[in-house]
Amino acid sequence: MTRLSRLSKKEAIEQGHEYFYDQNRGDHVVEFFQNFLKHSKGRFAGKPFALLDWQRDMLEELFGWARIDDDTRRYRMAYISTAKKSGKSTILAGIGLYLLLADGEPGAEIYGAAADREQASLVFKEAANMVRASPVLSKPLEVVDSRRTIAFKAASSFYRVLPADAFRAEGLNIHGLLFDELHAQRTRDLFDSLRYGGAARSQPLLCSITTAGFDRNSICYEQYQYAKRVLEDWQYDPTFFPLIYEAEEKDDWTDQETWPKANPSWSVTINPTDFAADCKEAQKSNTKEFSFKRYRLNMWTQADTRWLKAEAWAACDDKPPGPLDGRECWCGLDLATTYDTSAFVALFPAEDGTFDILCRFWIPGDNAAEREKRDRVPYIAWANEPETGLKMTDGNVTDYDVIRKDVNEFARQYNMRQLAIDRWNATQLSIQLNQDGHDVVGFSQGIGSMSAPSKLLENLVVSGKIRHAGNKVLTWMAGNASVKVDSNGNFRPVKPKQGNAERIDGIVSLIMAIGIHSAQKPPEDIPEPGIMLL
Repeated sequence: MTRLSRLSKKEAIEQGHEYFYDQNRGDHVVEFFQNFLKHSKGRFAGKPFALLDWQRDMLEELFGWARIDDDTRRYRMAYISTAKKSGKSTILAGIGLYLLLADGEPGAEIYGAAADREQASLVFKEAANMVRASPVLSKPLEVVDSRRTIAFKAASSFYRVLPADAFRAEGLNIHGLLFDELHAQRTRDLFDSLRYGGAARSQPLLCSITTAGFDRNSICYEQYQYAKRVLEDWQYDPTFFPLIYEAEEKDDWTDQETWPKANPSWSVTINPTDFAADCKEAQKSNTKEFSFKRYRLNMWTQADTRWLKAEAWAACDDKPPGPLDGRECWCGLDLATTYDTSAFVALFPAEDGTFDILCRFWIPGDNAAEREKRDRVPYIAWANEPETGLKMTDGNVTDYDVIRKDVNEFARQYNMRQLAIDRWNATQLSIQLNQDGHDVVGFSQGIGSMSAPSKLLENLVVSGKIRHAGNKVLTWMAGNASVKVDSNGNFRPVKPKQGNAERIDGIVSLIMAIGIHSAQKPPEDIPEPGIMLL
């Protein structure tokens, strides 16, 4: 943050400025924080909290500046962005309590907002813990957990968590609005509906604290760009307060000299040794790299992320150490549209914790040449290589009867324990395979079901604990897979773009197989019968 020249009121008037720095206000907010944050435990390894230099500067700048004409607060909106674990929740909770108790606003309404009410409640719980722990706060303030409210009855003021549908609410007279993790807002509805809720107040404050995101069409990225513009020229909007700690695209994200740029609480809330270990781990996969950049270096990333590193996948091209016949396997079947590729992938666990993969693929034979030309993929050549497992069915649509027959033949050769299938596109085939005597399990391809096995697959690839025998079709699909990541770090594989010729059906099938296998519970220990002497 570039500190502005702190002109006194007299100096500001003499030089024709609209704003001046009031040292008393800056000192007041710092003193307020120091008086009660020292009772906040847990954020700094159980030690009494003391404001760090960056936090002190931020609070002084945000609250110390005032308008020449009416002495009200200069800044009406703030965008504060740092990497994870910098103490953002503690600071945001403290700002909420300051606005509630010490800002001199009668009937103040302070609201906490986030992508969902539970997220907003995290800052509320931090504030509630501060109130309970601090003699300075617990006397005038009352915490009502059931309503997620902190009341300051003497001034008819309160701090309250907003429900998820708050954008439908009317009549809010907002003095302070605290947005936690703005990057997680799925739409701009809540932000837009609340940003002018303080129009009737003399000095309202909307304060957003967040880490970087990936959606560049979001309200958070809009605010980020606006903040960067103000940082370049504070005259662009003198009422907007920007504070961004981030690594830049030009920086080497693996260089330890880069890391403190995004972590102003470096060596206090951030352990450099653990940070270095996380960086080393992040270099092994694209998703871990992008997560590290976003959460640990506060860098905006792309929503479309190619997933598995080619070199890590290539290192897993070993063949099974022995025959797979008779070995237990868990399988996934992804039936795309009848014009597309269908994939069946079997996962064979080994006693040493490694896994072998065996694949079957089907495409319509009549349009194979056309597809090959359009997609620039050698389907016909692959179909002539038995080890790929690719079969062209008669006609111009995939024959599900052939798939059923092939799955049954597979099950006669191998010990297929379970078959995962997305019933959205395969209700009839699911019923038929179940009637054939197979344990068919419905498996949703939503992010909630796919995230955990996707992360497990990534770890297996990175650690070299999976063998795909160099299957050309599956390798092609592994290279095509991108990931869709939500605000909680969950993800699932997706094609790079809708309508793209690149297929990922085999990877989806593999993830479903991993999902049903990992859901297996180990058999409970059965106690051996004993003899009791009476």
